[in-house]
Amino acid sequence: MIYWTSTAIISLMMIFSAYYYIANPTIKEAFLHLGYPDYFRVELAVAKMIGAILLIIPFVSRFKEWVYAGFAFTFISAFISHISSGDAMQMSIAPLIFLIPLGLSYFTWHKLQSSRRLALSNVNQG
Repeated sequence: MIYWTSTAIISLMMIFSAYYYIANPTIKEAFLHLGYPDYFRVELAVAKMIGAILLIIPFVSRFKEWVYAGFAFTFISAFISHISSGDAMQMSIAPLIFLIPLGLSYFTWHKLQSSRRLALSNVNQG
């Protein structure tokens, strides 16, 4: 339950964020304010969309590990970008808050994978 709730929160937030990056013209200005070129906004939107989809698809793969790492880097980089550009502390801290459900999703996903491996091991031995 914790896995799916935290994973849904992260995935929905990333999908909404990706849509917002493309559909909201003020985001273009925000990226320029942070010192990024406009193509990075589009690139990040596509990466967030792909990552959110890979995160919610139930499969075991190294891709999921990369998605978790990529989202963690994204949140930490967003924090650093906002701090470096002099944005308000509330805006700067917001990306770090999403590290909490991301961490919950990651650790509970690993627990589920361990449980599945143990169950398969018991079936194979029995």
